[in-house]
Amino acid sequence: MADAPGNVPLRIHAAGDTHIGGRAHNEDAILLRPDLNLYLVADGAGGHNAGHLASALSTTAAAHYFESTQREAEQAPPFDEMGLSWSARRLATAFQRANREVREIAASADRFDGMGSTMVAAYFDLANATLVLGHVGDSRCYRLRDGHLERLTTDHTLINEVLELAPDIAPERAASLPRNVITNALGMEDRVRVSARTYEVVPGDRYLLCSDGLTDEVDDGQIQQALTLGSSASESARILIDLALDGGARDNIGVIVLAVRVSQGVGKLPQMPVPPRRRHIQDAAATETFEDEAPEAELESASVEISLDDADDYEVIKVEDPDDEDAPEIEIVMNKRQREVQRKRRADDTIITKTEP
Repeated sequence: MADAPGNVPLRIHAAGDTHIGGRAHNEDAILLRPDLNLYLVADGAGGHNAGHLASALSTTAAAHYFESTQREAEQAPPFDEMGLSWSARRLATAFQRANREVREIAASADRFDGMGSTMVAAYFDLANATLVLGHVGDSRCYRLRDGHLERLTTDHTLINEVLELAPDIAPERAASLPRNVITNALGMEDRVRVSARTYEVVPGDRYLLCSDGLTDEVDDGQIQQALTLGSSASESARILIDLALDGGARDNIGVIVLAVRVSQGVGKLPQMPVPPRRRHIQDAAATETFEDEAPEAELESASVEISLDDADDYEVIKVEDPDDEDAPEIEIVMNKRQREVQRKRRADDTIITKTEP
């Protein structure tokens, strides 16, 4: 059994890669920043290669926010005056900044309209032996501890949200719902819902951040074996990508493997600067500067309010059971922007928004 870290100094060994898989373009992006203890995987979507741009913007914008708040983070207490984790608030705010970047570029030219990205991010607070994990969409994080694999994220998908709204739904009815409908992503709304949680880390832990291109082809048993058998983070990452390719790799694959080890007195890691922001944009506006403000997180909420002031801007999608007249009808409301995002999403995936029952 893994021991509690106590005052044992920890470090992270990280490795990752992406593969184009069966797609014409690679729209997955990964970013490893050991100097910030920050690791991200994003899966973009959009026409005219805008998906690649969305995922790259998402990861670099989040890292830039961490850079701009690093000194403040070093001086901040673990919890704010309300008892909230400062690190979790910081990570959630990084997601909001990434969301704003994507929306600004999407609005700058017609060819970028409707682009978006999922993202999963891991920030390690090694001084406190904790991991702050955040995600939007269906990019995932898994943890292997003492030989046991556990998924730490819940996909933001239609099927999961229907089950949340109607936990007693008949299994046959649930099975008829589409599995790849994304209900939350960067670039979808002015404010993005971020699921963020804090976990204790111990030596021997291995974490996997990945896009759905991996999990569509590789099951939990294979993931557990790859994380267990790989002698290093890089070997586990290679095994996972090979497994996805062997399974058909219908989508891009993005993978980061993180191994928690006892530090051997390694000195300060070298600075690894993020490439200039918006470097892929030829006609974007001038780069903005971040405000000096305390991070304000928008964490996952139990419900989402949708304004219906202009009914013409919305389309209602009804999910009902034709074989059960007493079964409650579930309505999914999608506005014009979500329809445009949906239209430009990959052929087998869709993005819509969460709604009230």
